[in-house]
Amino acid sequence: MKTAFFKRVTVALLSFVVFAAAAESTKRWTEDEANAWYTRQPWLVGSDYLPYDSINQLEMWQPETFNPQRIDLELGWGEAIGMNTMRVFLHDLLWQQDPEGFRKRIDTFLAVCAKHHIRPIFVLFDSVWDPNPKLGPQHPPIPGVHNSGWVQSPGRAALADPAQYPRLEGYVKGVIGAFANDPRVLAWDLWNEPDNGNEPSYAAGEPTTKQALVAKLLPEVFEWARSASPTQPLTSGLWQGDWSSLKTLTPIQRTQVERSDVLSFHNYGWPEDFEQHVLLLEQYHRPIFCTEYMARGHGSTFDTILPLAQKYRVAAINWGFVQGKSQTWLPWDSWTRPYTLEQPAVWHHDIFYPDGKPYRQREVDMIRALTAAANGPGKSMATQ
Repeated sequence: MKTAFFKRVTVALLSFVVFAAAAESTKRWTEDEANAWYTRQPWLVGSDYLPYDSINQLEMWQPETFNPQRIDLELGWGEAIGMNTMRVFLHDLLWQQDPEGFRKRIDTFLAVCAKHHIRPIFVLFDSVWDPNPKLGPQHPPIPGVHNSGWVQSPGRAALADPAQYPRLEGYVKGVIGAFANDPRVLAWDLWNEPDNGNEPSYAAGEPTTKQALVAKLLPEVFEWARSASPTQPLTSGLWQGDWSSLKTLTPIQRTQVERSDVLSFHNYGWPEDFEQHVLLLEQYHRPIFCTEYMARGHGSTFDTILPLAQKYRVAAINWGFVQGKSQTWLPWDSWTRPYTLEQPAVWHHDIFYPDGKPYRQREVDMIRALTAAANGPGKSMATQ
């Protein structure tokens, strides 16, 4: 009887320990935990990455168009100028179509990244641009128009249909769960600009209740992600509105701030505006990532923003890496005024031509110099 009793007690204690450990791993990181993790990282610098031969995230990842050789070439350019991260968008339809095949392609991509000492941030959902994504061949770029083929995830139909939420949950848990302990992954950006209404590009095709739908779903996405017990931090970035206090935030923004392990934001303004927003986020005492910046015609440039990011030790990830099918070297106003008869005075985004030649040699020289000064030899690779 004693033996059976002690066996039951032992099993119960082990079960409790396992349950407690699992519960602990699904909590939001404390400020101390987040900052301790950040001190182990080099200064993080990179780009929002899409290969030149892809118009959107579907074309990047679908088996017929996934091109690891081209990715290898391009990431080599990033490594050469000191970049150690890239922000890369995934899509729920790819997981729905072929979970195992998609997982293998992500693994291949991570192997290429590791070769170049780059740890990516993966973005799972995105509320920006075309609300009607479709698998299969993607349409060619619209002449003269910025980002004319980018698609949302989830699309309008899935966002408005709660019956599809279990599928979205499976995608979040499946992708994060597959790489939850993978040191090659830097972080998970759960939803890009969730409150973006897409004016003037696709506003007419958006659900009238989009804000309410996203406000309800976003907290669930954080819970799904946490249940996969990732060893990497979770985030979702602010990009508009008044961030001066929790009281001034919208429900979506409060979810982003209160549930993220590391805070992230977008800023395409002048350096004074960038610095002001960094100072506003410092009140929360967590690591800060700028996951989108650099729009030359709007005053956001490498010359002005990157030294500020280094000063405040803000992770700096600019939009656009290589001139390609996304056409993001063209300004946003191309949606109302396509650049078909003339080219813009300066590139809007992007760093390299498709052959690897820099758009501005001065920019890549500065990126290389600043990252070398901050990280030094042998510390370019981020660590767990």
